[in-house]
Amino acid sequence: MKYVIFTSLLLFIACKKPELKKSIHVKTHNKTTIVTNPKEGINTYTEWAKFPSKSEDIRKITMYLTLAYPETMKIAHWDYMDRVKIICKDENNAEREFEIGRMLTPYGSSFKEGWNYTWKTDVTDFAPFLRDSVQVAYVHSGYESPETGWDLTIGFKVDFGPPVANFVSVQNMWEGNFQYGNPEDDIENQLSPITISKAKNASFGRFRIQHTGHGMDRPSGCSEFCSRWRELTFDGETIDKRDLWKECSDNPLFPQGGTWIFDRADWCPGDLQLPDLIDMPLNENTHVLDLNMEPFTANNIDQPKEQITSYFFQYEAPNHTNDVAIEEIIAPNNDVAYNRQNPTSLNPQIKIKNLGKAPLTSLTVTYKTEGFEAKRMEWVGNLNFYESTIITIPGEIDTNSGINTFFVSLSKPNLQEDEWKADNTLTSQFNDIPTLPTDIVVDFLTNNNPGENHLTIENENKELVFEKTPNSLSPKTQHLDTLKLKEGVYNLKLTDTVGDGIEFWYNRKAGFGRLQLKDLSGNIIQAFESDFGNETLYAFRTKEDAKTDLSIPKYSVNIYPRYTNDSLSVYTTANTPFKLKIKITKDGVFMEEHEFDHVQNTKTDLNVGHLDEGRYVMEIHMDGKHIMNRRFNTFK
Repeated sequence: MKYVIFTSLLLFIACKKPELKKSIHVKTHNKTTIVTNPKEGINTYTEWAKFPSKSEDIRKITMYLTLAYPETMKIAHWDYMDRVKIICKDENNAEREFEIGRMLTPYGSSFKEGWNYTWKTDVTDFAPFLRDSVQVAYVHSGYESPETGWDLTIGFKVDFGPPVANFVSVQNMWEGNFQYGNPEDDIENQLSPITISKAKNASFGRFRIQHTGHGMDRPSGCSEFCSRWRELTFDGETIDKRDLWKECSDNPLFPQGGTWIFDRADWCPGDLQLPDLIDMPLNENTHVLDLNMEPFTANNIDQPKEQITSYFFQYEAPNHTNDVAIEEIIAPNNDVAYNRQNPTSLNPQIKIKNLGKAPLTSLTVTYKTEGFEAKRMEWVGNLNFYESTIITIPGEIDTNSGINTFFVSLSKPNLQEDEWKADNTLTSQFNDIPTLPTDIVVDFLTNNNPGENHLTIENENKELVFEKTPNSLSPKTQHLDTLKLKEGVYNLKLTDTVGDGIEFWYNRKAGFGRLQLKDLSGNIIQAFESDFGNETLYAFRTKEDAKTDLSIPKYSVNIYPRYTNDSLSVYTTANTPFKLKIKITKDGVFMEEHEFDHVQNTKTDLNVGHLDEGRYVMEIHMDGKHIMNRRFNTFK
């Protein structure tokens, strides 16, 4: 009997899987107040951090970067290019420095106290160097007043497990702030070909590049405001060619206090730039990489600059054959990074990545909202190693009132067992969509350019129940439409073809517009942000017995013009009268204050002609509560 018990114990120990070590979070900068050094243009903030030892297997490292309204000063204004660097020791105990992230700060003057925003990026390529004690440096650039700044937090989420592929080596590639368009010194002289020697046991290489354009030549706009292509060749063959251009009017961080909607050279204000990653097989002892830029000649050769940092990593073959990971739940999700897609009631969206050496051609997706039955979808496609795709799951999202939890699980990649299941599941928190009465009023005040706008409302079957086409809209006109909707789920969309919303401070000639949903008594149910860029979305359901909650303040505030040499007006709408206080600051310094009583649906004029030329911030306070900031400029 003792022999049987002992044998059973041995079998239990042999069959029991080792317990997965829980992820850890390493925080380096914790609400560190950062300001510029106008004399030098650079201010570096360095902290030590303790990462896992080299003996522990790391599956993934994600860096989180948060900027917040400072606790001790006013917030900064300008869009500067900052870098996150690590200073560490390599396998030979030599000091190495790597740029692991590039942050483009937002125009902060639209943000009020308590504001914060978090970005994230995958830095797993640097996992071999994020070990033991490491210095993490945030290099803050710029020349604005040091009386304004940001509170900075940087953290790293470390997931343990077998690496996707074993690291072999890394070498620096092209790095510098290169002149672009100088006929006497072409950028190709700086981007000359580099020969790569295949390391022992290496199977594939990964080219990782952070690349942003800066400076403004005229009339081309290069390098910040011009689209130009970049090409990477591998042994003479083009393996990657792309336009270095990014649309900014769909930025989830909006509105901002500057020209945030203007598309730029592969970056946007308020963006932690994701690096470009290009993988390639290493089949020979040596290979040649060459980076080429579109030919260009500048009028002012001192303006266009290409800021490039790049590395070449070598890895062994992927460790698994069938291995898929869920990267993101895009919708439903309360994460601010996905506020352009949320809240929503239809068609969940997820992002997956193939981490196996075999192409991913099929997959089972299981999903549910907590408290409801699980559902299943069979996905079919074709993803090569390290490729990602977004999957849209058709159907309505189950939901309870308030905050919900959404679960997603992946299984059976290529009809096989996943070889690492720890990254197959993910959850998100999301809010239920609002409930409105079936009878509502659409109150749409157009600006001077209504031909750019298209307003629609669709039901859950994507059937159009309301539409305002560009041709049906008149300039500077209040369009009032009463809708009698059936009980159900609806999606409202307002688009702007130019991408400057229905109000944008820089475009004075366009005037301003606003969009509101009201009940039949004229109470505001939903007031939309006018400075929304290319589109604004709103999902809602209707019920006949729904009532407007008048205990929650609903209002809209528009300031026009915001580029003026004499006066401007503050246009307010609200459900109840309130006391309006306007506080004006410049570079964080208080200038003046004005108060107005019994303001509701009011135009309030303000003379600012006496102010010096420059950029100002108007703080709007309602009944003692600071509700928003808006930038305006004066000129002489």
